[in-house]
Amino acid sequence: MTSPGVINWLRIAFIAMIWGGAFMVVRMALRDFQPLTLAAGRITIGAIALYGLMRWRGIALPSFKDIALWRFVLLVGLLSSAIPFALLSWGQQHVPSAFAGMTMAALPIFVLPLAHFFVPGERIFLRKLIGFGVGFLGAMLLIGTSGLGVAEGPVETLARFACVAAAFCYACGSIATRQCPPINELALSTGSLILAAMVLLPIALLVEGPPNLPSISGLLAIGYLGLIPTALAFIIKVAVIRSAGPSFMTLTNYQVPVWSVLAGSLFLGETLPATLFVALALILLGVAIIQAGVLRRIFNRGQPPKV
Repeated sequence: MTSPGVINWLRIAFIAMIWGGAFMVVRMALRDFQPLTLAAGRITIGAIALYGLMRWRGIALPSFKDIALWRFVLLVGLLSSAIPFALLSWGQQHVPSAFAGMTMAALPIFVLPLAHFFVPGERIFLRKLIGFGVGFLGAMLLIGTSGLGVAEGPVETLARFACVAAAFCYACGSIATRQCPPINELALSTGSLILAAMVLLPIALLVEGPPNLPSISGLLAIGYLGLIPTALAFIIKVAVIRSAGPSFMTLTNYQVPVWSVLAGSLFLGETLPATLFVALALILLGVAIIQAGVLRRIFNRGQPPKV
């Protein structure tokens, strides 16, 4: 029988691969959809898919009388999908998909101070502080590197900050997921996507108007984004965070940049300046320093620690 530790390792490996490749698919979908419409569309598709699965399995959404619980569900939906999807979709109009994937490596850097205040047992001490400094330096270098070859000037700078802000939202979403009151994992995933769609759909229609008729490739792209890196990955992500904690979940960010660079290079012909890889190395070094204890326990015991 497969142990929970091995299952969680397989989960994060799979998530990293599909999330890393998703940045390339977003770039392709932006040929047919405007950014807010794309974000709202993939969330809506994911919500419908998860709701159908939930009903098929005989699971119901929690009572709407539980206001405290639904506040967390809304928070998870906004921070883990609506806001970061919108930021990344807009940002990827002006920066390479591989760059957007690289910024996800900074997520553990953001989790550190958040977990210190909101997750019991996650406290900052000197080693973690040093790691945070190294990783933050890498994040600043990532944002400041020039010559990405997509856009220049203030728009490109804003696009870079949008991608980094999306990583920060994901970090906040991980903490909110961990702190959410007891709820079925599928119900949490479904409810959060439903609320995210309810928030983002009217905003997209108001700002961008009804979408034009997309091409077949555009429909396939948004369908894939809604079903795989949104719906399926959301279920797996919630399961990992609630079973092993947000710190273990951040290990996906060692892998996501690799997959995003490979996908962008192989399928979109993207090339990145060497400085970006130096920045990525600094970020990952900072993350490794921060999570040295976690990594040691994981590799010594072969399973993620409870936090």
